[in-house]
Amino acid sequence: QVRLVESGGGLVQPGGSLRLSCAASGTSFRFNVMGWYRQAPGKERDLVATITSGSTTNYADAVKGRFTISRDNAKNTVYLQMNSLKAEDTAVYSCYAYGPGLGNYWGQGTQVTVSS
Repeated sequence: QVRLVESGGGLVQPGGSLRLSCAASGTSFRFNVMGWYRQAPGKERDLVATITSGSTTNYADAVKGRFTISRDNAKNTVYLQMNSLKAEDTAVYSCYAYGPGLGNYWGQGTQVTVSS
């Protein structure tokens, strides 16, 4: 059974940094796309960033220049380095993975809170 397990969330002050990790288990298949979405209280889930197996990246405008997505294909793991965090970045961040023939997968989510 394929599982995505996130780690690295927590509480950080404005201007600080966090690094999220998401490891896929239960398959040796290299997902075509992996990425991160986030959902703030009372809001819809929004795209944060995605990365293909060929390392093509895509970012939401709100995080461009502050967040960096990367992946380790050998470990089937995707990372999100978040710098210059703002209060509006507070949300539950969920990992996402897609592969043809496997479908879509979501992690359980990790809370990121930016507050002084």
